[in-house]
Amino acid sequence: MLGKEARIGVCPLADDMDSMVRFYRDILGFHTQWDGGDFAEFETAGGELSLFMYSRKAFVQELGESYIPPKGINQTFEIALWLPCFADVDAAYERLSKFDVSFPMGGPKTFPFGIRNFYVADPEGNLLEIGSRREALA
Repeated sequence: MLGKEARIGVCPLADDMDSMVRFYRDILGFHTQWDGGDFAEFETAGGELSLFMYSRKAFVQELGESYIPPKGINQTFEIALWLPCFADVDAAYERLSKFDVSFPMGGPKTFPFGIRNFYVADPEGNLLEIGSRREALA
């Protein structure tokens, strides 16, 4: 397999599928045909299985592992949502600020390496980086 030929999908494991689906669907705006079960897939520009989630309890059962619920902010990975330009990042922050969500690092910031972003935590502490590499649309 060559890396450049692989499509990447991200799957946060969910302890509470209902609250996680509501966050990604109702707050972030990803469309889903979720039926209330242990698996949900969300429509993205990346295509099929770009963003999906699976019940953490069902997943560890498949692995034959013990179930250990997570606590606090997940410090092992983030999900990056890339927007067209800096103004879109600022608009996303303003929109999300109207909801009861956590911004662990505050509002949008532009870094010396050219990315403007902010972080929002989902209901189970997974970090979502919402950012852009483009100051303006060309």
